[in-house]
Amino acid sequence: MGSSRVAGFRIAAAAAICLAVIAAWPVAPAPAAEEDLDTALMLANLLRAARSVISSNQTLINDPNVADKGLSGDVVVAKTAAQFTKQTGTDPGTIDPQSRLGRLIGAELDAIRQVMDENQDTINEPGVGFKGFVPAVFARRVTEAFQSRAGEEVDIKVTAPPELVRNRKARPDALETQVIREKFMTPAWPQDQVFSTHAERDGRSAYRVMVPEYYTAGCLSCHGEPKGEIDITGYPKEGGKLGDLGGVISITLYR
Repeated sequence: MGSSRVAGFRIAAAAAICLAVIAAWPVAPAPAAEEDLDTALMLANLLRAARSVISSNQTLINDPNVADKGLSGDVVVAKTAAQFTKQTGTDPGTIDPQSRLGRLIGAELDAIRQVMDENQDTINEPGVGFKGFVPAVFARRVTEAFQSRAGEEVDIKVTAPPELVRNRKARPDALETQVIREKFMTPAWPQDQVFSTHAERDGRSAYRVMVPEYYTAGCLSCHGEPKGEIDITGYPKEGGKLGDLGGVISITLYR
C-alpha cells in the first residue's frame, strides 16, 4: 500500500472551529493522482468552511430569544463560499460547473443548503437554548446529503479513532482504522501530512485521501477533561488534550 505525503500548503483554522485540519500538496505525484488529491482536498476544505460558519454562529443558534436566526440555506452557502475563498484563494463560483470538481463542489454546496433548510424549525425554535445543531452534527448531515447526490463518484465521511466515535455511522472502516493507528497516531507522522493511496473499496477501484484533524481549545469543552464527565450534548468527555488527533475527513474517489 502506497501513500502520498503532502506538505507545504497550510490552511488557517479559525479560532472557533472545533477541529483544525492541515492540508498540503503532494510532491511530484502522477497527474491523475495529483488531480484526485486536489479534488479531495477542495471538498474537505469546503466542508471545513461550512463547519466554521456553523461554529461561529453557535451562540446565535442557541439564543432562545431570537426566533429568526437569519441562517437560511442560501445565507450559509454564501458565507461558506466566502470562507472557502479566504482559506483556499479559490472562489467556488469560478470553478467550471461542467468539470468534475465543479460538479462535486456544486453538489456539496447543494447539500449544505439542504441541511440548513431542513433544520430551520430547530434552529429558530423560540424559548429553547441548546439546539443540538453543533458543527459535528451539521457536518455528518451534509456528508449524508452529499452522498445522495454524488455517492457513485465520491464518498465523504468524517470519522475518528474508534474509541472517540460517538455516532455508529461515523465508525472508521478497516483502512481508515489502519491509517489512524499506524500513521496518524504515531509520533513519527507529522501533523501536516495527509495520507493518500489507491485501494479498492466495496469491490471498486478508488483513490482514498484522509485528512487528520486535531483538537483545538474550542473542542475541549466537549472532548477534553475530566474524562467521563457529561458534556452539554449528553456524551461523556473523552479526556482529549490540545493537539490530540480528534478526527479524520476521509474522501473516496471512485474510478
